[in-house]
Amino acid sequence: MIFDTFQQGQSVFLWLTFGIALIMGAVVNKTNFCTMGAVSDWVNMGDTGRMRSWLLAIAVALLGVVVLEYFGKLNPDASFPPYRSGQLIWAENLLGGLMFGMGMTLASGCGNKSLVRAGAGNLKSIVVVLIIGVIAYYMTNPFPNSDKTLFSILFNGWIRPLAINVGAHQDLGTLLTGAQNAVKARLIIGGLLGLALLAYVFKSVDFRSNRDLVLGGLVVGLAVLAAWYVTSNVSVMVDGSRHTLLSYGQQWDFLANSDAGKPADIMPLSPQSFTFINPMGQMLGYTASGFKSAVLTFGIMALLGVLAGSFLWSVVSRSFRIEWFASFKDFITHVIGAVFMGFGGILAMGCTIGQGITGVSTLALGSFIAFFAIVGGSAITMKVQYWIMMRD
Repeated sequence: MIFDTFQQGQSVFLWLTFGIALIMGAVVNKTNFCTMGAVSDWVNMGDTGRMRSWLLAIAVALLGVVVLEYFGKLNPDASFPPYRSGQLIWAENLLGGLMFGMGMTLASGCGNKSLVRAGAGNLKSIVVVLIIGVIAYYMTNPFPNSDKTLFSILFNGWIRPLAINVGAHQDLGTLLTGAQNAVKARLIIGGLLGLALLAYVFKSVDFRSNRDLVLGGLVVGLAVLAAWYVTSNVSVMVDGSRHTLLSYGQQWDFLANSDAGKPADIMPLSPQSFTFINPMGQMLGYTASGFKSAVLTFGIMALLGVLAGSFLWSVVSRSFRIEWFASFKDFITHVIGAVFMGFGGILAMGCTIGQGITGVSTLALGSFIAFFAIVGGSAITMKVQYWIMMRD
């Protein structure tokens, strides 16, 4: 996808993101695709249907990414956020994942599910999204008249020194074979892992016969893959030279005639796919800016797309319902969950979609740590909730 101007390329970049997210939001609503529900069904009832749907999404995204990267159609090495960074922030992935897993259990859903429920009329989820957005924003942006963020105050001094420098990249291909053979190694490792997941997923007759479970996992996986493809392949032709949106932004003063249309931040022009916690913070910044187009990002358009898709499906299916907190205790529980998700999602560098599918599709070691920590945090919280309920 080559365009004559940066503005044309960025517009397609953003609107294709919105369209893909809209489809995902509608399908997630229709099929009840839910990562927190997947853990709940598995832990509380031994039902692996929705967990298999999640694993199907991972397999589809993973297989697509390693194949397209092998043929030079994707560039996850330069992703935003930097999943394959040579700095393995394992402690942040672990702690953040545990916190996020706890939070999504208390708040009745992950970031993506909260958006889907908000689009379908759930006012509780709107409160959750707003709280996550405030925390995510101040975890990554300084307080007014200050150079301090929540991350620098609460975490940076003790958790960032625990990071390990693993070399060029932290993906399994690079770690096992070195940078020179990493692309081929990722194709083999990702191919084998993806096929193994597919074999496990479709081994279940109950899963194969449930169209919603299959559709949900398939569409979410394809949506993640489609976003990777779009954000890796929109480019601008200038004087016979092809530039990605990111490289154009980096060389703006040399390539552009003026500052008109210049984005406020160029890093969100990098190759990327869906994640929903940091974008909630970005949405707060976009609103505070007075909805300036320069502040629009992939993440904001993804968030708006999921909301719109869920809303449209809820209207078509006549399932739109206004819901509020059942009690003050219910309110407090959701608030605590939202706080944990806000902190955890930024620390872990993603959510059940952002790390559990998008990150894992890059084979980044930190993404696997975050994924298992999220599942573990959620499962432990459910067990504690069950223990408290039985005691009462």
